[in-house]
Amino acid sequence: MQLYNRKDGDEQPYWPLGPFKVRLPFVHYRWETAEMLQALIMFVVSLAMIPLLEKYLGLPYDVALAYVVVCGVGFMLPALLGVPLVPGWITPGIPVVLLFLGQFKPGPEAIQALFALQFLVFLIFLVLGLTRLGSVMVRLVPNSMKGGIIIGAGIAALMGEISSGGRLANTPISLVLGSLICLYLMFSVSFKGLTERVPFARKIVNYGMVPGMIVAIFAGIAVGEYKMPDVRFGITAPAFGELWNYLPFNVGFPDAKVFMLAVPTAVIAYIIAFGDIIVGQSLMQRADELRTDEQIENNVDRIHLVTALRNGLHAFFAPYPGLAGPLWTAVAATMAERYKYGRHAMDSIYSGAGTFWITGFIALFILPLVSFFQPVLPIALSLTLVLTGYICLMVGFEQLNNNTERGVAGTMGVVLAVYGAGWGLAAGAALYILVERTHLLRFTSVKSKPAVPAESD
Repeated sequence: MQLYNRKDGDEQPYWPLGPFKVRLPFVHYRWETAEMLQALIMFVVSLAMIPLLEKYLGLPYDVALAYVVVCGVGFMLPALLGVPLVPGWITPGIPVVLLFLGQFKPGPEAIQALFALQFLVFLIFLVLGLTRLGSVMVRLVPNSMKGGIIIGAGIAALMGEISSGGRLANTPISLVLGSLICLYLMFSVSFKGLTERVPFARKIVNYGMVPGMIVAIFAGIAVGEYKMPDVRFGITAPAFGELWNYLPFNVGFPDAKVFMLAVPTAVIAYIIAFGDIIVGQSLMQRADELRTDEQIENNVDRIHLVTALRNGLHAFFAPYPGLAGPLWTAVAATMAERYKYGRHAMDSIYSGAGTFWITGFIALFILPLVSFFQPVLPIALSLTLVLTGYICLMVGFEQLNNNTERGVAGTMGVVLAVYGAGWGLAAGAALYILVERTHLLRFTSVKSKPAVPAESD
């Protein structure tokens, strides 16, 4: 149990610290067993960034693991500092970031480029958090362009997996089977009806991607798509000693040209992340309405500041292709679903989010777990990207109001997915001005007089 207990209807206890509200496990909230068990499997998604770090930045495995540990520190900050959301990467932006990194040679050049990108994302979140202008900036972006950004990210995520030479071609059975199970459990109308009638089905859906990931892993090993894991015992040894050799302090900082090239991708990453904040607000508002025993404060400015801290930490000590995003949608949604069943199920929204990522951080040092998942890391990333692509397409098209917006957004999305962030934004802006704007050419037109109704005989 915890040292401080919440009275029904109050906010969860905390220690004030400037704009933040500090909450510690066993002091301000209890430990949640269900979130601990879920994190012992879902932490593998954190490890799934290792193949990208090896491929695009040229990192050795042990150094990449040290990068992941830095990421794990960042994952624990939101619950610690008073943000109720379960943090993740800016996952829909990963394909766009990879398109940007593809312009640079793996090694010092790519590390410098990723530093430039993540530092810009840090500055955007910091400035908009301090000035409280985050919502104003996003309102300035036309609806069709916001939809195009999300759709483009979704297309890029799916293309990376299903294109020739992608993971679908190399591991079709595990990826298809895992994707279908995840999509069915998380989005199927028929399964949603089943959860209302069968308690066991409701327990399954509370674990989100976990069932699909487990099936995909064992299916991939069984059919030979992945090697049998070599399980070792002990504690992992991330190469913190070598980490310095792969940081901007040692490889050098980028010049102004690289920063300019990174601007479009940074803007897109922020817009995607702000969409995640809106989704998180919706989840927390619904949870707050269903649970009257806890008052949930979801402060957008605090979310911006904490996300800025995480991106700043990454930029200098572990430049990350996933960047640092405010919400891991799949886990946050399943956690909010369990939260609604009352205080006996989850004492506080902070106890769920805090327990999850503290456990996920500890799991990074448990060698039997890490060594078991090491051969199957690609499937964890693939399932994450497939689900991200599906959600992006669903959300992107859902927010478009008419065929004109759908045409602009769809075209922009394809250009963005194929040619990258800069061309995607340029195409979206041009199409918006030429197709959507009603007062581009201000010619004076003669309005026709209303027809006079004919007199009846």
